[in-house]
Amino acid sequence: MIAIIDYGMGNIHSVQKALESFGAKTTVSSNPKELRACNKIVLPGVGAFQDALRGLNDSNLIEPIKSHIREGKDFLGICLGMQLLFEKSQEAPHARGLGILSGEVRKFETKPGLKVPHMGWNQLHLKNNGSALLQGIADGAYVYFCHSYYVSCNNQADLAATTDYDIDFASVVSRDNIFGIQFHPEKSQTIGLTILKNFVSL
Repeated sequence: MIAIIDYGMGNIHSVQKALESFGAKTTVSSNPKELRACNKIVLPGVGAFQDALRGLNDSNLIEPIKSHIREGKDFLGICLGMQLLFEKSQEAPHARGLGILSGEVRKFETKPGLKVPHMGWNQLHLKNNGSALLQGIADGAYVYFCHSYYVSCNNQADLAATTDYDIDFASVVSRDNIFGIQFHPEKSQTIGLTILKNFVSL
């Protein structure tokens, strides 16, 4: 069973529909007990870093998420859900992220010719991570982004793919049972669906 966390910050139902198209059983939940009973968790998210943390905290979901990961169960963070895996964000300097992975969420600098948010199709540049999440994905594959903040990852071993938008930022992170993707898989056509299928198949 895959739990899709509902904390008021995600494009939940399109992700749920995509996962179920590959035969996954899913539940949309903000109940800590239901999360503990699932073998996989997806944390989607759009919006503000601090608001998301407040939503998770108000629903008492932070410790169940950390316990799930400590137990070696598979976890996927999407967009803001990936950013929350890290320690801090320039968007909310006084807020503390989940701290599962080491790094900082930073804002793209506004420059001539560089639009913020980063919105639209861009390429994945695969790293020597060998992540199971990217099986069948070719270097240079295009996926769909919509974000103003990006992850600067401290541990290069956690980088499964980067994307170039004036700077190289972490677009896929992967460590053991922990996965994060900055783009929207449900909007990324075949590539995005393949990545979700890979997560279901883990």
